[in-house]
Amino acid sequence: MKSKGRVLGAWAFLIGVILAIVLGVFGTNSWILALLVIAGILVGLLNVTDEESSGFLLAGVSLVLVSWLGQDSLSAFATVSIGSLQIGSMLIGILSALLILFVPATIIVALKSVFDLAKN
Repeated sequence: MKSKGRVLGAWAFLIGVILAIVLGVFGTNSWILALLVIAGILVGLLNVTDEESSGFLLAGVSLVLVSWLGQDSLSAFATVSIGSLQIGSMLIGILSALLILFVPATIIVALKSVFDLAKN
């Protein structure tokens, strides 16, 4: 059975990804951005075990890099729209929100991994 912390971390991850998509589609709001940071911290603290940290760090760093570089390459499509939907801006917003979620989570897991390495 999952511990209470793991369940909270899983919910934080799910809510964070949904918020990232919603932010990308509907625009940013400062308190929702703060919730994304908090969700990222919770994911990093509660949802990743020592055994999962290497895989999470690889996936997290990959996601952060691709999101960051994706924003830059999609900037050429920022004005692309279908009807009244500005698809380019939405994609850039989603990638930006994913960065806000995954950067704190990745930093927390990396710090935990470095601490475990130094402890041994």
